[in-house]
Amino acid sequence: MIRILKYVVIDILKNKIIIAYALMLALFSWSAFGLEDNAAKGLLTVLNLVLLTVPLVSVLFATIYVYNSGEFVELLVSQPVKRSAIWRALFSGLSLSMVVAFLAGAGIPLLLYADTGTALIMIAAGSLLSVIFVAIAFLSAIIARDKARGIGVSILLWLYFALLFDGLVLFLFFQFADYPIEKPVVLLSALSPTDLCRILILLRLDVSAMMGYTGAVFKSFFGSSGGLAISFFLLILWVVVPFYFSLRRFKKKDL
Repeated sequence: MIRILKYVVIDILKNKIIIAYALMLALFSWSAFGLEDNAAKGLLTVLNLVLLTVPLVSVLFATIYVYNSGEFVELLVSQPVKRSAIWRALFSGLSLSMVVAFLAGAGIPLLLYADTGTALIMIAAGSLLSVIFVAIAFLSAIIARDKARGIGVSILLWLYFALLFDGLVLFLFFQFADYPIEKPVVLLSALSPTDLCRILILLRLDVSAMMGYTGAVFKSFFGSSGGLAISFFLLILWVVVPFYFSLRRFKKKDL
């Protein structure tokens, strides 16, 4: 497994798309802090980058990479190597590479310009989002045999999590405004990793106006410290659950 992991990491880190991704993150992050006289404004700019760009690049690149590695995976399956070890190595290599690219691009300016606690929270959130959307990409790729369909499913999932989820929550809130739906809304927030990361970061920044309805309810129920702990736990579940189902499917799949 270690040898496969090394090969995957070296192969991805030499990829021009990953290099361009890291440079793009660095350009926008340094610009956000350099052009703003207030570090808090720069943080909010980087936050939008983390919530929208990082998941999109992670899910698209990982989905395409899994499909393009089909022949390599078939070769490995024909060897005396467990399927679970192959899938874990591929997932770990992709996740590690995406996290390294994110840290190289956005992590350094965050550590330099933001206070340490906020920088670490934002770096942790961006890293977890990278790994979560790699896990979602693996699940999409293993479910759909057709490459175009798999990529389409990945894009639709990103669109739902990044843009549509909060709109659906607000719609439900207005439809059932006469009922006490605060607790169901807290449960709904667990259904979107992007929303959880936004809540996680904004709880630290304490920017109530940008939390959205789910964020405001989350803070009122759990407070800042409890909300941070629960958000991290739910985000880890978002890594484990999609990867677990993709691994089960891969073990049974006829290649």
